[in-house]
Amino acid sequence: MQETVAESTAGTTDDQNAWPRPAVAWFAVGVLVLAFVFNIADRIIISLLVDPIKADLQVSDTAMGFLMGFAFAIFYALMGLPIGRLADKYSRRMIIAVGIFLWSIMTALCGLARSFAQLFLARVGVAVGEATLSPAAYSMIADLFPKDKLGRAIGVYQSGAFFGVGLAFIFGGLAIQFAKGADDIVMPLVGTLKPWQLAFIVVGLPGVLVAGLMLLVKEPIRKGISSAEDDDISLGQTFQFAFQRWRVFIAHYTGFALLALPMTTLATWVPTYFGRVIGMPPPEIGLQLGLIVLIASPIGVIGGGALSDMLFKRGYQDAPLRVAVLAAIFMVPVSFVATSVSDAGTALAWMIPFAFGASISMGLAPAALQLVTPNRLRAQIGAAWMLFLNIITAGLGPTAVGWINDTFFQDPLRIGDTITLVNVASVIAGGLILWATLKPFRETVERQQI
Repeated sequence: MQETVAESTAGTTDDQNAWPRPAVAWFAVGVLVLAFVFNIADRIIISLLVDPIKADLQVSDTAMGFLMGFAFAIFYALMGLPIGRLADKYSRRMIIAVGIFLWSIMTALCGLARSFAQLFLARVGVAVGEATLSPAAYSMIADLFPKDKLGRAIGVYQSGAFFGVGLAFIFGGLAIQFAKGADDIVMPLVGTLKPWQLAFIVVGLPGVLVAGLMLLVKEPIRKGISSAEDDDISLGQTFQFAFQRWRVFIAHYTGFALLALPMTTLATWVPTYFGRVIGMPPPEIGLQLGLIVLIASPIGVIGGGALSDMLFKRGYQDAPLRVAVLAAIFMVPVSFVATSVSDAGTALAWMIPFAFGASISMGLAPAALQLVTPNRLRAQIGAAWMLFLNIITAGLGPTAVGWINDTFFQDPLRIGDTITLVNVASVIAGGLILWATLKPFRETVERQQI
């Protein structure tokens, strides 16, 4: 039964082989991008409101770190697995729409929290809702575009994450400035709200409109299968398929997650570097880094996808991994210099190629998975990727920077050197892992009939 899953997806009809019209496909991607913007903004807004939340709820840095990092990541990642299985069987459009509605309402409810426990429960709701998006979105996009256009399409979708980060940086800096001198706000029914509570409500509620917009997206026909009933894949077959290709999947998950660490440090520790070492005030940090991420990162992720598509058309079955290895080579010198300077202008200038290079692989990772995974497993394999990604980036990455700086450098002003060490080590390791996986990845693509 070695090829059970692949064989079960082999038969297609002419209707299934017909791809949606470009206008239909790109409309769907546009809505998914908008959803991803809100997904990221709702997720990281709390990191920009730490001090006022601490003051009002009387909690420690440790408690806030747990709330922002590990607690959110573990619920987000673990819930992605069962949600991914649902997305492989039922309407992905509806699952995403429900998820958007849930995380938007729960983000707004964060603004009504009066205790740490209430804020924690609301954040869990945000995590569960947000876990619906990417695995189902990757699966949908793979049924909207042929393989030689998949990298660019997923790159465009992935750019929504960077728009979310950039906008959160910019508006988060403004929120910090506003919160310093603002008075409490009295609202009907809910009573008195602090400025940080209002920020959650203002960011969360517009997402409800995006959930309604998602219902206008047409669910694409799943390619390579006859029907959900005839091609239902058991959990045992899922594990069998993944185990038979464990080398490719483990290498993919590890290599691409390590290449994602520089982008994680940009969103977590680089603002601290600009504050401590460069001496830049928080509102300016938010504005400058936000603009850089808004411009450079989408160019990187879309450009990486376009280059992958071009190589794939020329016969390179391992195109996503090849481009990722090139990105790793590019990021070694950039990572070494970007957080090793003390001049504001120079540091900001280096952040442009840093944000560009760190973003290239972010769209390549899910695109590569679609090439080696049959339709009925795409969301589940994608959810497993998100689990691995979140454990390494949200768990290992930020923690490693703090621990290394405290343990070895023992100097708050050496935070830039610590970021450099973590980023250079991660991109070298990630690049080597993916380079060693080129041949088995090619062989798996050639075996897989999608």
